[in-house]
Amino acid sequence: MRVAITGFGAVTPVGGDAASTWAALVDGRSGVTALDEPWAEPLPVRLAATVGAEALLGLTVREQRRMDRVEQFALLAGREAWRHAGTPETDRDRVAVVVGSAIGGLTSMLEQTERLRDAGPRRVSPHTVTMMMGNGAAAWLSIDVGARAGARAPVSACASGSEAILMARQMILAGDADVVLAGGADACVADLTLAALAQTGALSTRNDDPTAASRPFAAGRDGFVLGEGAAVLVLEREDHARARGVPIHAFLEGAALTSDAFNIVSADPENQARTMSLALRSAGLGPDDISFVHAHATSTPLGDANESRAIVSAVGRTSVTSTKSMVGHLLGASGALGALVATQALRDGRVPGTINADESDPEIEVDVIRRTREGDFQAALVNAFGFGGHNVSLVLTRA
Repeated sequence: MRVAITGFGAVTPVGGDAASTWAALVDGRSGVTALDEPWAEPLPVRLAATVGAEALLGLTVREQRRMDRVEQFALLAGREAWRHAGTPETDRDRVAVVVGSAIGGLTSMLEQTERLRDAGPRRVSPHTVTMMMGNGAAAWLSIDVGARAGARAPVSACASGSEAILMARQMILAGDADVVLAGGADACVADLTLAALAQTGALSTRNDDPTAASRPFAAGRDGFVLGEGAAVLVLEREDHARARGVPIHAFLEGAALTSDAFNIVSADPENQARTMSLALRSAGLGPDDISFVHAHATSTPLGDANESRAIVSAVGRTSVTSTKSMVGHLLGASGALGALVATQALRDGRVPGTINADESDPEIEVDVIRRTREGDFQAALVNAFGFGGHNVSLVLTRA
C-alpha cells in the first residue's frame, strides 16, 4: 500500500495560502521583518517572520474571537488542503486529523494573563482554555471537516509537524483511516518567547538587516529567526485517491522517528544520520535515490554544521536547501512546510533555494542550493529535529 499526497495548504510569512507561499519561495523573497511594535522595543532581538493580517480575512468574526492565532492558522491551512484534495466525500469515520504544535496557544495565555492582572478575573475570556490547549488546532480542524477517526496532536518541539505526517502515514497503513489531514502550526511571536530564546543565544541579532538574518549553512550565521504559520497535507491510500479520480501530487514513501536520549537542547548528529537511514530503509530507497534534502537547518552555527555532517554520513554530499532562510523557523510547522515544499518541488521540477547562503562555510560539505534549481527530481528527504532530541525524517517520491 502506498500513501498519496492529494492536497496541501499553508499560511506563512510569505503568503496566505500554498500558491502564494510557493511563488514567493521560488522567487527567493524573504518574509522576515523588523518588529516595530512598542512591546518589542526593549528586546535584544527585534525581528521575526510574521503572517500578514490579510491571511486571516477568510475567518468569521466568531472564529477569530474563539480561537488562538495558532488554531486560526491551522484551520485556514487545513481548509485549503481539504479543498485542494477535492473535498473528499469519504465516510467521516474513516477521516482523521493529526496536527502538531510545539507551543500551542501561547499568545492567548499571555493576553489573558495580562487581562487577569489588569482587569480582574471576570474579564478573562471564557474561551481561554480552548485557546490555550495544545490539541486545539487538531480539534478545531476535526470539527470543521467532521473527522471522526481521530484528532491527534503530537507535541515534539520543532519536529511536531513532521511527526504528525508520520503518524498519519502509520494510521493509513494500519487501516485506521483512509484520509488524514496532517501537519503543524505555531504562532508564538511574543515578548516572552523572543526574550527566552535570546537568552539561550539561539536567535539571530541582525536587527539592522532582517531579511539577511536567516542564513542557513552560510558562514557568519548567528542564529535562527522566529517565525509563525501552518502547513497541512491531505494523505490518503493510493487506491482511495485513484477511485476518487483526483491528482496525486507525490507519495509519502517512507518515514522514521527516533529520539536522541542525549541532551535537552543539543542534538546528536549520529542519531540524526540514523534517522535518515531508517527513513530511506522504510521507503525501500538508497542514498543515491535522493534528489535533494529539505534540511531542518535553522541558521545556528552548531546545528547546521551537525546536520551537514549527518546528511553526508547518511546520504552523501547531496543537494540541500532550507526555506527557513525566507520564512524563519516555524517551530512545529517547519517540518510540515518542508514536506509541502518537497511535494511541490517534485511535482513542478523546481527546488527553492537557500537565500543569504552565498558566503560559503568550509564546515558545510553538502551542495547548498542557493537559487531555485530546475531538474528531474525523483525523491526528497525532509528533516525535522526538535529540542528534547526528537528526530523525524520523511521520504517523498514523485507521483
